[in-house]
Amino acid sequence: MSIADRPRFTGRSLVLLRQGAVAQDIQMLRERVATRSVDSIVSFENLGVAVVDAAPEELSTSTRSLTDSPILAIEPERFFYPIVNLKDTATSTQLDESEYTWGLQATGVVDSDATGAGMKVAILDTGLDLKHPDFQGRTIVSKSFVPDEDVQDVLGHGTHCAGTACGGLKPSKSPRYGVAHEAEIYVGKVLGNLGFGNGAWILAGMEWALASGCHIISMSLGSATEPGEPFSEFYETVAKRILGRGTLVIAAAGNESDRARGIIKPVASPANCPSIMAVAALDSKLQVADFSCGGTDAEGGQVDIAAPGVDVYSSVPMPKQYDRYAGTSMATPHVAGIAALHAQTTGLRGRELWSVLTQNALRLNLPSRDVGIGLAQAPVQ
Repeated sequence: MSIADRPRFTGRSLVLLRQGAVAQDIQMLRERVATRSVDSIVSFENLGVAVVDAAPEELSTSTRSLTDSPILAIEPERFFYPIVNLKDTATSTQLDESEYTWGLQATGVVDSDATGAGMKVAILDTGLDLKHPDFQGRTIVSKSFVPDEDVQDVLGHGTHCAGTACGGLKPSKSPRYGVAHEAEIYVGKVLGNLGFGNGAWILAGMEWALASGCHIISMSLGSATEPGEPFSEFYETVAKRILGRGTLVIAAAGNESDRARGIIKPVASPANCPSIMAVAALDSKLQVADFSCGGTDAEGGQVDIAAPGVDVYSSVPMPKQYDRYAGTSMATPHVAGIAALHAQTTGLRGRELWSVLTQNALRLNLPSRDVGIGLAQAPVQ
């Protein structure tokens, strides 16, 4: 299925409720709204949101008469997809990768003494190959939010992203490819074996990561947006609430561009929310990747930072063990791992951690529309 043919919406609604009063608000809906939708509600109390089995227009009509409505906002539930670009898995890498991947070299990870020890990094993706030799002996907490599927990674995308963010210091085969090699890994399977997920699964993973005390949530997933389409007020409010709890959410900017043809597509959802750090992809020459989305809209939707995202070597499920992928999906876990290193060395969390990442980024001679503040850099002590 091509990107253009992917369905965007599930037909259900995301409902934003008053934070700290979710149970009370849902009970009010059940009592006062006469519709089938209140019989099928999935709620997430830490986030203050719910997923309702009804179209937004149906739910809006049903609740319009409530003078004390608990609903702050309603929007359609989206499908989300892994943001990987299989057409551009290789480039002319100029750096010697016999010991370290070019991504670890470009971001200064190889010169950093930080390890990510004590930091909890959540990878919300397609799962993880729990039998991969490079993850044996690591602290890994995993949970699947995809019905009838376990956390074992079938597609490889999640294993690749987890490897980049938190792969080991000495993998079973060189080069080293992981950033925060002593971080605790929280694997939430929110994208199924068929290659997609919905808002309920994503939100469940975010709630779990928050409740588990994760310092960073890495989401190499997204839903394409159209030019002029505003960012989601729903996900923006959720991200603000998560930031307020001291957790930084980092997401892939999207792969819909075709820059060789002059086409720059807007940043995908939910990365286009101002309170979610949107990551663009660079190649080994530190040029923006052809597929990487850009900040084309004045209100929100900007790229915040960039990282290696072309010809990225990392772990994949056995028996293949390693492969090279491309995408803003591959750039995102670089930033997540680097965020863990900064969190370890500074003790900062949430918005303050965001500021440290941007303050330490390497400025590039490229438009901020394409790379944000610049190339993410590890702390050097």
